[in-house]
Amino acid sequence: MKPKIIVILGQTATGKSNLAVKIAKQIGGEIISADSRQVYKGLDLGTGKITKKEMMGVPHHLLDVVNPRKSFSVAEYKKLAEEKIEEILKNGKIPIIAGGTGLYIKSIVDNISFPEVPPNETLRKKLKKLSAEKLFALLKKIDPRRAQTVESKNPRRLIRAIEIAKALGKVPRLTEATPPYKFIKIGLKLPDEILKKKIKKRLEKRLRAGMAIELHDLRKKGVPWKRFRELGFDQKYIALYLQNKISQKEMLEKLLNKNWQYAKRQWTWFKRDKKIIWIDPTRKSDLKKLENKIKTFLQ
Repeated sequence: MKPKIIVILGQTATGKSNLAVKIAKQIGGEIISADSRQVYKGLDLGTGKITKKEMMGVPHHLLDVVNPRKSFSVAEYKKLAEEKIEEILKNGKIPIIAGGTGLYIKSIVDNISFPEVPPNETLRKKLKKLSAEKLFALLKKIDPRRAQTVESKNPRRLIRAIEIAKALGKVPRLTEATPPYKFIKIGLKLPDEILKKKIKKRLEKRLRAGMAIELHDLRKKGVPWKRFRELGFDQKYIALYLQNKISQKEMLEKLLNKNWQYAKRQWTWFKRDKKIIWIDPTRKSDLKKLENKIKTFLQ
């Protein structure tokens, strides 16, 4: 019998963290975050990180593991996540992977092998000066096949793809292997209008709580302005506001727009996976159905 793992995934602001805690309390689980920005220390409000109070005593892993000045790859995430999975299983608990970063989740569920190419800081320094459009054009020239699958507007992923292509001649195909675990994937989906309102309410709450102050504190600790652009759109536009390059109104408009665009990209990624069991977390009937499915899965 393969060890069993529960995956809670979905778009931003759908309530993944709260549901994961609820399930963990019921079945004796521990949670492994699958969020590409919540791995960074000091970005609590800026990434919507779950609070100690909200954790309700449930152990959470892979939050606050990386200095925000450093890069962090999906290959590094996979290694750390697998170590935590084994640790949780040895303690007789059930691992629950919860988050919205599709590639992080796929790396574990599909047991992907990534090319071992160390960071080339000299190359990265040059590439970071280029726009996403220019990076995409460069990758298209070096490796057209990889350009067909990469996120064309994500500078971080484009730079990594170019880095690998230059080191190996091309970006190798990611290979999948049968994972040593059995998974149930639960997806949270809300109607668009409801999700838009939740995103707006959540963002405004985080801003009132001090997102800008948090970022200002990181700046004082030595994180350069340029790095905030790479950490995510929330950090990018708050940094521009703190530098007086955009107004508070412009910042809020940009943040709302980019959060919604991000939610749509997440849905585009997840909806291709036919093994995901989709539920509306606001419906009691869906939650009851989920409870029964998890019970059956764990038997």
